[in-house]
Amino acid sequence: MSTSHRMIKKGIAHLGIFFLGVLSLFPLSVLYILADGAYLLLYFVFGYRRKVVRENLLNALPDKTLEEIVHIEKRYYRYLASLIFEIVKMSSISRKEIEERFVFKNKEQVQAYLNRGESILICSAHYGNWEWGTLGIGLNFVADHYPIYKPLSNPIFDNWFKKVRSRFGNKLIAMRQTMRALQASKGKPSIFSFGNDQAPSKDESHYWTTFLHQPSSVQLGIEKIAKRTGQPIFYFKINVLKRGFYSVDCVPLCLNPAETAEFEITELHTRFLEQMIKERPEYWLWSHKRWKYKPKTGVAFNGNERLKQA
Repeated sequence: MSTSHRMIKKGIAHLGIFFLGVLSLFPLSVLYILADGAYLLLYFVFGYRRKVVRENLLNALPDKTLEEIVHIEKRYYRYLASLIFEIVKMSSISRKEIEERFVFKNKEQVQAYLNRGESILICSAHYGNWEWGTLGIGLNFVADHYPIYKPLSNPIFDNWFKKVRSRFGNKLIAMRQTMRALQASKGKPSIFSFGNDQAPSKDESHYWTTFLHQPSSVQLGIEKIAKRTGQPIFYFKINVLKRGFYSVDCVPLCLNPAETAEFEITELHTRFLEQMIKERPEYWLWSHKRWKYKPKTGVAFNGNERLKQA
């Protein structure tokens, strides 16, 4: 790419960020009106990843009729449009508004560990508004919060997104720097939060299981860290109450990781998410190409139990 092309690309990125900043200043009531229009464009006009979403839904929910699948599909796109504008709002949303719209329930057990000077691990997923959840954790718990994230390919947007996500005290950590951050935070109460539903890269797909009726590779990071550190794992289950309002159940998933068998923790959080999705499927990120990789030849597969790369 020539220097002029790079400059143009950089200028467009900065212009886009400026536009997002201005847009975020509008109240959510106005942004939701825009979201209704965006839904019509995404679903009916542009058909954004509709083939991917339809295929994912059909494969993941084989007990549903086509009519039910289409109904879920439309509800998903309507929610996705709202989610986009809720994420835009993150750069200017106030502390008070996040506290009113994103309520944490039964959080006492989590804070009890932190009060004793211990650290915890949080497992979650791309379900509901996980981005507001990141801001909410920073506001609701007295401890350093380290969300683990995958950097964007565009450094300008990545820096902007990192700045937005870091509001209210969050300290974002790139995935490959997780162990370094764990070492640096040793000795003080900390929260490390992980998304458990992103598929590993093809070369890093070392563990396979059945997830939503399909062979799926699963991240092993949170299990490895829990076993190494002995830190308890809580699943933060996001519930969508109504448009723009959420609650979070702080569910103990594994309080004694050292006592678990190999892959037991990975299976626990995978089954937990699977049940969440089956209960209210429209709030998961169906447009993500979750199943683009398949198990290699020679992979052992035992029914609905485990797939482990040979």
